[in-house]
Amino acid sequence: MNRIQLEDCRRIGDAEFIDWERFRDTTILITGATGLIGSNFVHALAYNSREKDLNMKLILPVRNESLAKELFGDCPVEIFHYELGDVLGLDVPVDYVVHLASPTSSKFFMEKPVDTILANLEGNRALLDWAAAHPVKKYVELSTMEVYGFPSKGHKVKEYELGAFETMNARNSYPIAKQAAEALCNGYYVQYGVPAVILRATQTFGPGVKYEDGRVFAEFMRCAVEKRDIVLKSDGSTERCYLYTADAVSAILVALLKGEPGQAYTVANKDTYCSIREMAELVAEEIAGSRIKVIFDIAEDVEKLGYAKTLYMDLDTGKMEALGWRSSCDLRQMYERMIESMQESDKNGPFRITHSNTFSV
Repeated sequence: MNRIQLEDCRRIGDAEFIDWERFRDTTILITGATGLIGSNFVHALAYNSREKDLNMKLILPVRNESLAKELFGDCPVEIFHYELGDVLGLDVPVDYVVHLASPTSSKFFMEKPVDTILANLEGNRALLDWAAAHPVKKYVELSTMEVYGFPSKGHKVKEYELGAFETMNARNSYPIAKQAAEALCNGYYVQYGVPAVILRATQTFGPGVKYEDGRVFAEFMRCAVEKRDIVLKSDGSTERCYLYTADAVSAILVALLKGEPGQAYTVANKDTYCSIREMAELVAEEIAGSRIKVIFDIAEDVEKLGYAKTLYMDLDTGKMEALGWRSSCDLRQMYERMIESMQESDKNGPFRITHSNTFSV
């Protein structure tokens, strides 16, 4: 871990709304440990277990063992190879299951919709079957804000307001699969007593994001670092909230301790709600110090270029906050800490430049 990641681990450890003592001598099974949220989650648990002498045991079933060992080489974790959806051959007591593994790339959803759907359904079913046979205190499934569909502008979205999707659109394989996975988790709670809790997270970034990440927030970051103007190919009117990686970690911990089985909770920093255009302007002015500009080169037919339709995802986080959880980083801080973390980890000189000067928004 670098300095920024260590600071985040300490902040999570100091959060007043997390009762760390309840994790003493517990075993936690974590899928998706090599992903963005998963890796931050494992590091936070390992660090605070050591610092607080909690004797926590972390079990990581992963597809890529070598990557996991590289990420967690100095952490007291148990790593073994596991393919999502396979029967989990584990015969040890587990207190908590945290299921974070899932495809997350829009390109993957478009090209492999079957794999997207089955990874979410069969992945959950295998773990839920195991949890039904090996009783656990809590099962947390990380879902997505995408299950809310396309809310109207000016409306705060609550947990019961799920969206409807065109099933003939391959991109929708992801939100449809996540809705089905949520229903499966709830079904296992109702029918078999598995205490499943759903967390619906908004787009999350911070330490651990790869410099080459293809999402819009990362392209804006690269523009700031490389001193390139941000070129928008649409009007940038899509609006959403964002979430810092460490805040996602603290939300999972709160869900494990306080989440009510059979319930879903929205996780986001409501104060980060802004349009793509506003985020681009913030990066240009506050992150790049006004050394770059936001330029519009709007395509005549954005739909033919494959751009997503305009979205207004203003999330109501009151239900999660009622559990005591609070976010800690605003949008500017999220960018600053993401960049600082990359700089701390960059052992080979300046950041590698791999992308073109424009990005589809």
